[in-house]
Amino acid sequence: MRQLFQPGDTKTFERTVTTADCAAFDTGPVHPVYATFALARDAEWCCRLFVLDMKEEEEEGIGAALSVEHHAPALNGSTVLFTATIESILHHTVTCTYTATVGNRLIASGRQVQKILKKDKLERLFAGA
Repeated sequence: MRQLFQPGDTKTFERTVTTADCAAFDTGPVHPVYATFALARDAEWCCRLFVLDMKEEEEEGIGAALSVEHHAPALNGSTVLFTATIESILHHTVTCTYTATVGNRLIASGRQVQKILKKDKLERLFAGA
């Protein structure tokens, strides 16, 4: 694992909300706003941008924790800016906080944790699942 970052370093990612990102279940659409599960996917991606730079060829990142606190809705068509900030790097565990904003409006915040492990260790873990 390459030690490239330190607490306080940030990465950003933008997502324009589409119909596919809006709240819907097997029973159909619920609201024309950014679904919590889609927001969680994109928050994790923004935090993973650190891992992509840090992992060695024989390593891969795996999610260990994710929290999402919704503060306000983002309508279909909104552009959401995610900002991930390194909170800590301890051994092979990378912990980030993140915010999601539309303009000046905070729509979500939370924390995401990933571990960077050897690919062969992950394969052994998956084989035993």
